[in-house]
Amino acid sequence: MTEADRLSAALPGLRPADEVMRLERLGSLHATRLSFVRTLVRQMARQRWRISRERFDLDANGHGTAIYRLQTPHGRYHGVMFAQPLEDTQRSDRVIAEAWDVTFGLVEGDVDDSLLAQMAANVPLQEAGRQHPRVLVLSRANKSLRNFAHFVEALAAGHQPDPAWLTWVGYLYRTTAVYGNGKFGIADFARLHDNPDFRRPFSAQMAGVYLLRHFSIEQVEHLAACRAPDTACGLATELRRYLGIGNSTGLGMAPFLINHPQLIAQWIAQRETALALAMRQVPDETDRQRLIDLTRRAMCHFEQTVTEDADQRERNAATVAALPDVLNWLANVPLAADLWWQLVEWGARTLSLEAQELVNTLLIELYPDPIDSLEDHMGVTENLDLAPDMPLMHLRQLIETHYGWALAHDYESVEGAWWFWYRSAEKEEPRLGQRHLEAGAEKEMPIAIGPRVARTHHAIRAFLDERPRASVVDFLLEHPRHKEIVRRIQTLVKAPYGDIHANLWHRDMKPMHLLRTKLSFFGASRFDPKSDRWVRITLFQGAPLVEELNAEPVDLGTFDDWSFPLEPGMPARDGAPFACLSSRSGVMVK
Repeated sequence: MTEADRLSAALPGLRPADEVMRLERLGSLHATRLSFVRTLVRQMARQRWRISRERFDLDANGHGTAIYRLQTPHGRYHGVMFAQPLEDTQRSDRVIAEAWDVTFGLVEGDVDDSLLAQMAANVPLQEAGRQHPRVLVLSRANKSLRNFAHFVEALAAGHQPDPAWLTWVGYLYRTTAVYGNGKFGIADFARLHDNPDFRRPFSAQMAGVYLLRHFSIEQVEHLAACRAPDTACGLATELRRYLGIGNSTGLGMAPFLINHPQLIAQWIAQRETALALAMRQVPDETDRQRLIDLTRRAMCHFEQTVTEDADQRERNAATVAALPDVLNWLANVPLAADLWWQLVEWGARTLSLEAQELVNTLLIELYPDPIDSLEDHMGVTENLDLAPDMPLMHLRQLIETHYGWALAHDYESVEGAWWFWYRSAEKEEPRLGQRHLEAGAEKEMPIAIGPRVARTHHAIRAFLDERPRASVVDFLLEHPRHKEIVRRIQTLVKAPYGDIHANLWHRDMKPMHLLRTKLSFFGASRFDPKSDRWVRITLFQGAPLVEELNAEPVDLGTFDDWSFPLEPGMPARDGAPFACLSSRSGVMVK
């Protein structure tokens, strides 16, 4: 047996669900190399996807239609962008908005004149339109007005925009919804099950956002050239790469985590598997130095992350303050076969949850060879199965063994039943109400699993008192309203990462943790809460560009190394270089 085999046998397996699925820890997750933006970019590079501009009919104000072709080894798709005038009074990130700066769709196959006319009449209407069934993704986006104006002005004058503008707000456009999965008449996700290009979760949506990023670059360069054709210049490669796409999202994301427990369990399981694989590697000095370099990069990234939210600012600052200790640990602990296990154990004792999960993310980053194959296992066929013949006593034991977290909470007190979840009549979006102060609790959405499990457990105990040899079907025939939660329990005992171990009614519950959980798997960076119920993030910041994707050949190791992007050091107007300097900390990145 090799040293690596002995180490693998000695180390523990995946972390227990009762540790991983705590809401506070889930709300501390960072994007990893298994996040959907990263896996999409690697797939595009490995399979030699090609992106070309097919149409770019924009006027001097940047309004009009652009079409981009996405050619893969297996199919052809088109991103169709509609840029239209928008009054400032109409510009809103709220889901109830009815007009946007840009609307777009990702279409399977070619776009002829008939389809383009149909899309032009309906895509700008978004939910109100009659969308074509070949549209895989439907979305809309608004400008970051200050960034847009600064970029156009700078490029028109023949010099590069100040990169600090992208450090403050990392995009020119932010989406307010990216629809897939059959909404509003577009293609159902089942259509993609056998599609080798987009069968991974949310990969089609991420491809649409990537094309929007490219359009934002070309549009701002077009506007600068129209304003000053004699002096305008193109955007430098470093800034093009540093440019991401924003996203503004709120509580509408939360029910997905509850309504797709097997999918969430699969995502978490693959992430935990990746961490376990990384911890089992026997590091050498190159690995140690690589982790030191990644930690330094992450530290600078968080120093440069700007947020107006005081709580998030404190979390970022605490993470930055903890990382010198991590660097000191890495530099001084002797190299050993179980070094990464020692690091994680040390971190669990000394670091905040956010810093712990950052270390885990960086460890996962170290080992692409054993980990990247997990990206093909992020999907799952969802089906909550009912086992009616199961002895009811066995079901009770399963609840007490696997759902102790649900039974431990008090759902009767004012504090324990503070919130209720409901769907607004306005746009059918999830909202939070205060149970004892607001009307509407009778229309509550079944988002909180804990109290439902506790009620079912109480009913089972009472039933067993009278019929100790009863089966599940006996119980459900008399108590049919418990059928859904019984199916969930019976299924998820085999997928233990499927339920969040928290009372989602409790007064101290932070809905932002729910949003961050899902956004971390998308690949979000620069997490910037605007309240406790909606947040802005950035996607694809630092990602390779279309021209780099189209280049021959692609060095995948370098191509894929874009986590925790840093403000680029750009040449000054007189040609003198300057370094990336974090004004808040004095940390310089060369």
